[in-house]
Amino acid sequence: MEGQGSYPTQAPSAPHHPPAPVLHTPSNYYEAPPVGVVGSYPPQGPSAPPHPPGPVLYAPNYYEAPPVGVVGSYPPQGPSAPPHPPGPVLYAPNYYEAPPASAVDTYVPERSPAFYQQMQVAWMQAPAPIPNCPPGLEYLTMIDQIFVYQLFEFIEALTGFETKNKYELKNSMGQRVYFAVEESEFCNRLCCGANRAFSIKIMDNLNQTVLNLVRPLGCHSCWCPCLHHRMEVQAPPGTIIGYVVQEWNPCIPILSIQNEMSETILKIRGPCMQFSCCGDVNFKVLSKDESTVVGKISKKWTGLLREFFTDADNFGIQFPMDLDVKVKAVLIGACIMVDFLYFEQNSGGKHGAWQMM
Repeated sequence: MEGQGSYPTQAPSAPHHPPAPVLHTPSNYYEAPPVGVVGSYPPQGPSAPPHPPGPVLYAPNYYEAPPVGVVGSYPPQGPSAPPHPPGPVLYAPNYYEAPPASAVDTYVPERSPAFYQQMQVAWMQAPAPIPNCPPGLEYLTMIDQIFVYQLFEFIEALTGFETKNKYELKNSMGQRVYFAVEESEFCNRLCCGANRAFSIKIMDNLNQTVLNLVRPLGCHSCWCPCLHHRMEVQAPPGTIIGYVVQEWNPCIPILSIQNEMSETILKIRGPCMQFSCCGDVNFKVLSKDESTVVGKISKKWTGLLREFFTDADNFGIQFPMDLDVKVKAVLIGACIMVDFLYFEQNSGGKHGAWQMM
């Protein structure tokens, strides 16, 4: 049709018609076309009218703010891109160093919650070495009581299956003295529960193992007196300083504290019922003939919910200040033995949350 559309006829007699609107391709993806341009594809000939450039765009780094007057985020790719001032300086310090005054943002690599919890713990100051004292046990010469806190395990509380036990050992001022970690096999924990074989490494604030508790597989049932538990206490690892031996008794728990020669030096006697609602359960530390009370191991009441749903127990150990440091170390092993024998209630998945559904 004559005079209609934008494609002319090829014959020389074709009538003249007005040109189509001028189209425009901007120099970048976000530049606005000039006023009067309605399309996006310009004529390919030299007759295309000039147009003013769009606003200058800018591509900063990840955190740098664009300069004043820049409205976009992608710069022209040619040499005509205007210079811009640098953005604010960022700073990545180490974990605890304060950033300089010129830094306006700080990037710190992420750490697990256990890392920050570990860094917030106040450790007891390390004493000077003492002659004839196993290295790392110098702490015990300065205290007459120590508290043992078993750490709560969410997976164990949820499923009821035993996980590796972890303990914090603190003094009366709340300062950490040692940290204990269990090493055991998964199948052993799953099938044998609290009777499993394990080794527990007790470490100081330098992460050095000062005590090693080794207990083979056993059975604490009164019907199996020949399979009762026996724990070996080593300080340093590889050097035996004593034993904790479970004695047979059909009614009450009795443990013997022995030296490296397997000679009984103390005894521990517990109550017939190892449960007390809203109260502590005390195990007396007695002399060899059981005539004198030397100290005690107390299982602390931690609340009804925690007592029922978890086996994360708290203990207190009291002993004379002048007691032999090796005997104090063996009493720490005896406390953990008491926990495994009488208070590992979740063995075999008895009280897991999934069992309650």
